[in-house]
Amino acid sequence: MIDLTTPAGVLLGRWETGSPEWRAARATRLSGSRMAAVLGLSPWESPYSTWCEMADLVQPDEQTKEQSRGHYLEPAVAAWFADQHPELMVAEAGTYVHANRPQHLANPDRLLATPGSSTAAALLEIKTDADGSGWGKPGTDQIPVYYRTQVQWYLDVLGLERAYIAVLTGRLNFAEYVVDYDPADAAHMRGVADEFLDSLLWREMPDLDAHTATYETVRKLHPDIDGDDVDIDPGLAAEFIAATADAKGAEARATKARTALAAAMGTAKRARCGTYTIATRQAKGGGTPYLVAGRKLPDPIELMGAAA
Repeated sequence: MIDLTTPAGVLLGRWETGSPEWRAARATRLSGSRMAAVLGLSPWESPYSTWCEMADLVQPDEQTKEQSRGHYLEPAVAAWFADQHPELMVAEAGTYVHANRPQHLANPDRLLATPGSSTAAALLEIKTDADGSGWGKPGTDQIPVYYRTQVQWYLDVLGLERAYIAVLTGRLNFAEYVVDYDPADAAHMRGVADEFLDSLLWREMPDLDAHTATYETVRKLHPDIDGDDVDIDPGLAAEFIAATADAKGAEARATKARTALAAAMGTAKRARCGTYTIATRQAKGGGTPYLVAGRKLPDPIELMGAAA
């Protein structure tokens, strides 16, 4: 195995993704994918869900079929890239931290160097994307913003100036993109990262938001249903009713309202506002509870007027 060094990164080890060692290295550190979530740019995770996972309040989800697919296809995409670039040596990477910022972590897929060199000159990130949307013209830096955030973070942690991104789409087309280091973006990410890590230290949870991952996390936080009722604020009840009625036209609003109500309910079975049952928590086959809106809900305006 070719062992390349990086200008700023310190190798912690090489572990299989999802292994206990890999998870332990990430437990209190921010990686590139987590930075996209902390910045509110990830389609899969939110600042709230990331915070709860790093605070050990919830367990991470099992690997998805899409992630498994990417794992199996990664060597093939790397081999394709190597064929396109005989001038570069493609080497296995590992898990790294910045030499002066040990809480900042990078897990690049590969490192790149000129033949005969022992120091990496760039990194290679490998993606598989069944949808294929969000990618611009091959050869440019026009990649989805959450992937751009990830590679910028890796470049900053490792002290490198260029990242290549090789992607295989659902149409089985290979494409290559190039992203150069942006010092301004990196400085902004470092500031956000440190604020987020401080919030973990002081146990200051992020605000609830409209991300689906936040709702799923709130569900995980309260896996039991104790059968009790909880009285909720009329404003929260009115927003839940209005958002639920408008769910098709405003999915984000509905998700945020559902998340706020689930958080307010905790382990309670029913949320009541006055004489109305606003929602109940139910579970199927011992699964994580979910919200079901009550029947014959009042008009939100009337509900707020009655509370005034």
